[in-house]
Amino acid sequence: MTRTRLVLVAGTATDIGKTWVGGQVLARLRADGVAVSARKPAQSAEADDPGPWDAEVLGAATGEDPADVCLPHRSYTVAMAPPMAAHALGLPVPTIDDLLGELQWPEERDGRPLEVGWLETVGGPRSPIGADGDAVTVAERLQPDLIVLVADAGLGTINAVLLSAAPFGPGAPLVVFLNRFDAGDDLHRRNLDWLRARQGPEVIVDLGALSDLVRG
Repeated sequence: MTRTRLVLVAGTATDIGKTWVGGQVLARLRADGVAVSARKPAQSAEADDPGPWDAEVLGAATGEDPADVCLPHRSYTVAMAPPMAAHALGLPVPTIDDLLGELQWPEERDGRPLEVGWLETVGGPRSPIGADGDAVTVAERLQPDLIVLVADAGLGTINAVLLSAAPFGPGAPLVVFLNRFDAGDDLHRRNLDWLRARQGPEVIVDLGALSDLVRG
């Protein structure tokens, strides 16, 4: 039986584009016949945000109901980290145990055994997901096959990547994806060269290459 490959996704910051990257990668894989599923333990945005919400983007890519990607009671209508949003709304504040206990993956997708489970976290690695943990906590608990760290490509990239990768620890199966990379931009190229010249995580700028790595 095909073994499901678990991919955990974090960003170097909020609004870095990790949901867009997820949508692109998952749509590519699905189009290639890979059985994919996406989950987001919690999400938050303002009630009047026209959307689409993260779960809608990911669900559109995998062909899943957004309510399965992120359970409705974990969608908070305040633009704060989920445990803070829950508290602000007077709702029970979830713990990591609560969120992981609700995490259910389908056995099959599109008539085939699930091959890739894409788990998107919130904000940066240390942005709270539950009352007692963040993306690093989730990675420690689930031991994913791959951690994708989505980063910007411009000013401040090197510092953001190094600070965000460090909490996952040495030897973590982590790859950096520089989103919005422009090969014609001198700073983007220099940031990429600097990161690749050091003994750090693998750095990718091409969605096709990232998709291949996620597929395994």
